[in-house]
Amino acid sequence: MRPRLWRGLALLAVFALMGAACSDNSSTTAGGSSSGVQCNPDIKIGLALDVGGLGDKSFNDAAKRGLDKAIADGLVCEENTKFIEANSTGSDRDQNVQSLADAGYNMVEGVGFAFSPGINEIAPDYPDVDFAVIDGYATCGTACGLKNDKLTNVADLTFREQEGSYLVGVAAALKCGCDTIGFLGGQQGIGLIEKFEAGYTAGALSVNPNINVLVEYIGTDETAFNDAVKGEALSTKMYDEGAEIIYHAAGASGAGLFNAAVKAQKYAIGVDSDQYLTASPEQQPWILTSMLKRVDVATYNAIKQTGEGSFITGPQVFGLAQDGLDYSKSNTVALTPHIMAQMDAAKQNIISARIVVPDDPTKI
Repeated sequence: MRPRLWRGLALLAVFALMGAACSDNSSTTAGGSSSGVQCNPDIKIGLALDVGGLGDKSFNDAAKRGLDKAIADGLVCEENTKFIEANSTGSDRDQNVQSLADAGYNMVEGVGFAFSPGINEIAPDYPDVDFAVIDGYATCGTACGLKNDKLTNVADLTFREQEGSYLVGVAAALKCGCDTIGFLGGQQGIGLIEKFEAGYTAGALSVNPNINVLVEYIGTDETAFNDAVKGEALSTKMYDEGAEIIYHAAGASGAGLFNAAVKAQKYAIGVDSDQYLTASPEQQPWILTSMLKRVDVATYNAIKQTGEGSFITGPQVFGLAQDGLDYSKSNTVALTPHIMAQMDAAKQNIISARIVVPDDPTKI
């Protein structure tokens, strides 16, 4: 090889290193992930996070974990990814989605049902962009009061939250051996959080048919998922009224439940992510388990499909049978083998359809 060519290659290597050092993701060079795995440089992936943003220890963090795993596995290069956090009211959701589409991201995911109306309107203007909506109903179209039908580039990634909630309802009733437990919901009236409530109640009733489930919701708009102060107040109220264990489906507001559990010295159950792992040392002993909603799995799958050119549009549903839900086992002191055995038995009965879990608390 001629000396001039060697010098040219050396300069290219230096420029590549300089570019990587100056990028937002300085640990990743072009064509390689931060783990050293060769990555796919041909796609760009953007996440539009919902209210609460990173650090919510819930569904936003779970979506980011899905993206991080995709990077680690080489499905996308880290420098070709971006996430944008919504403001405290979520009023900039559509703007964030559109900015990612305008910037040429091949797949844009809205992390939360509230992205559905905006993506329903935006998607037709970007036919070459894949859009995914966690808990979405964007593809429901005019039947759901939205503008556009027959979207060809949108996937609604939904979950049978009632199935995973049934399992932690079983755990709650077994652990306390009591007659009163509680449920803390985020936004009321949208049908989504009611699925958590229904499954939890049904699971608890399967153990103790006489159990009473106290129910509190934080609010009727999206800000209900980002109000830890009210979450703590309502949780304290239920503990004072006799609840021995409280399960929350309230996003970042659930942090208030864990504070209340420590003060009451009573158990709590987390949601979406394994919240034992991100809790403080004084909170951990009181977090019995968490209902794992595998937003990370749904996000990872959507990224993989985009990279393979096989993006699946329309509604996709993740239940226990699709590994879309589970429960955490981190608190090995509180969550005994006896409790887990009965939770696992219920899980298999749900997968085999011997148990059909209700999704509406008014129909239990």
